[in-house]
Amino acid sequence: MTETATPASPATTDAPPFDLFALDVVRALRLTPNMVRVDFTGPDLARMASAGRDQRVKLFLPAPGRSTPHLPDTSDGQWYPAWLALDPATRGVMRTYTIRELRAAPAELTVDFAVHGEEGPASRWALHARPGDRVGVLAPVVEENAAYEFRPPADTDWVLLAADASALPALAAVLEHLPPSVPVRAWIEVPEAADRQALPTGTDTEITWLTAPGSTVAAIAAAPLPEGTPYAFVAGEASTVKAVRRHLVTDRSFDRTRVKFSGYWRKGASEDHLLQAAEEADKGEKAEAEAA
Repeated sequence: MTETATPASPATTDAPPFDLFALDVVRALRLTPNMVRVDFTGPDLARMASAGRDQRVKLFLPAPGRSTPHLPDTSDGQWYPAWLALDPATRGVMRTYTIRELRAAPAELTVDFAVHGEEGPASRWALHARPGDRVGVLAPVVEENAAYEFRPPADTDWVLLAADASALPALAAVLEHLPPSVPVRAWIEVPEAADRQALPTGTDTEITWLTAPGSTVAAIAAAPLPEGTPYAFVAGEASTVKAVRRHLVTDRSFDRTRVKFSGYWRKGASEDHLLQAAEEADKGEKAEAEAA
């Protein structure tokens, strides 16, 4: 499957591979009961790049009570320390999302939001997004970058995909990226049947939609799989992702190096909680190193 082999790394340059873009909402559409599609544009959007697949970006939303996000200075390429240094009460609320589509003419970025009512700042923002609303987006400016995971080796015979609603945009972009001749078996867990979407398919693509919570592992376990060398991409809620990976490696004898898995969220924890935990762990490691 040479078409989807990982490209060679670009030559090293002094320019950082990511930059911060100030973008405005062009339109917002309720795609399904639990998915909102938002299109963005901006004066320098043409500089943004994407590898396709599950290309991640950091989205900065306005803090409560603000109409625009307070964005960090990224001139030295050190955006994360700059963001942490901002006042938590006013800095942009940061969340990770997948590029669903990046278009050149017109220059627009599409992001699909899995929504769950007014709970959580990103869901709440997406449900009320209107043309002209301003956000910040930290995104790549080179196509080959570190912010995507789907990298099947050249000897891949077929692809297994598993996702929940949070990773549905990534799975859709992966399907769009694959050559039509590559066999694909996909399982997608969504809140309700009306959340199904028309997705890109090839000549041998089978998509199984699931609406029973936590049913992904059992559905995959009950399914016959193609012959040949597989590559798996599994994304969504962290515990489910780990369970699917365990099944594929232990019960289906997948080579663990050919199972790419990514926890997009964790039950009972927001991205803010995970970032805070990572920050506290980093401080602890630095304190131990200084005391040694």
